[in-house]
Amino acid sequence: MQADPGLIGPLQYSPGWLWAGLALLALAAGWYCFVFLSTRQRRSPAPLPRFTPPSDLNDLKRAYLQRIDAVAADAAAGVLTARESHRELSLLVRRFTRDVTGVDAPRMTLAELHGHPLPGAAEAVHRIYPGEFGLEPLPPLEQSAEAARQAVRQWN
Repeated sequence: MQADPGLIGPLQYSPGWLWAGLALLALAAGWYCFVFLSTRQRRSPAPLPRFTPPSDLNDLKRAYLQRIDAVAADAAAGVLTARESHRELSLLVRRFTRDVTGVDAPRMTLAELHGHPLPGAAEAVHRIYPGEFGLEPLPPLEQSAEAARQAVRQWN
C-alpha cells in the first residue's frame, strides 16, 4: 500500500536560528561579565611601610663598628679573601645608611649614592670600590675598613 500523500514530515529549522540563539546567549553572558567587572572595587596598592629612625643611634653605630672590625679580623685570619672583605665592608656601609635614613642604599649604584644627600656613605663606598671591583693588586683592606669606620662614626 502506498503512503498517504496528505502527510508531510516535520520541517527542519534553519541553521540561522541556531546561530541567532547562540549569539543572544553570548551577548547575555558578555553583559553579565561587563557588569561584574566594571562594578567591582579596585585593589589599591599596599601602602609602603613608613620609615622610623633608630631609637638609639649610638648603639647602632657601635654594632656596625663591631661588624666592620669582625670583617677586618676575618680578612687578617684568612677566612675572607681581600675582595670578599671589601665587598662586605661596602655592604655594611650601605646597610648602615639604610638603617639610619631609610634609603635603600644596598641596591643603589655609586652614582645613585652620589645623587642622594648622603655624602659620607657615598665617599666611603667610593673609597672601597677599587678593592671591590678593581684590578689586582687590591688596595690594603685596612684603608677600606678605616673609610667604613669613618662613615659610621661621622653620622649624626
